[in-house]
Amino acid sequence: MRNLIMWNVITLDGYFEGQSNWDLSFHGLVWGKELEELSLSQLRSADMLVFGANTYQGMADYWTKATEEEGEVAKYMNQLPKLVCSTTLSKAEWNQSRITKDAVSEISKLKTEGNGDMYVFGSGQLSISLMKAGLFDEFRLCIAPTFLGKGKKLFPEGIPNQTLKLVQTNPLTTGGVVLRYVPERKT
Repeated sequence: MRNLIMWNVITLDGYFEGQSNWDLSFHGLVWGKELEELSLSQLRSADMLVFGANTYQGMADYWTKATEEEGEVAKYMNQLPKLVCSTTLSKAEWNQSRITKDAVSEISKLKTEGNGDMYVFGSGQLSISLMKAGLFDEFRLCIAPTFLGKGKKLFPEGIPNQTLKLVQTNPLTTGGVVLRYVPERKT
């Protein structure tokens, strides 16, 4: 059975994007050899990447033009199968991409069909829908040591009340901290 994992870099005050689309400048505060190795480890365990429409378009634009500096990360980003959850997109041309209009139903089905991990990167609106459906098996967050004060919150009001169990912390030499949480399932 596949695990659905959220992966995001957020600021200490909870923003995953600045005021303008694709304002991810705070990622530079935590990026380094340690986070690159973690990214590669995650990509090696993945058998699918999951995106909302806006994140898909931005990622496709970036990774299809990746330079040699992005190396092995770019290879995985371009080769792995991708599921685009969108009711508006009619085509997805990035290598090994397909679209679903019913994210909750499709991801529920896909979780039973494989053994690798499925990662949701960014994709704030999609993540809220998946949280409300109880589909995430793990939340992985890298906390960047900064306050933005404005931008797009990853966890806005209205998300379901859910208790999480901390399963791992990983402080980075850049000052960031990677946290791994799993939902506490009600028995």
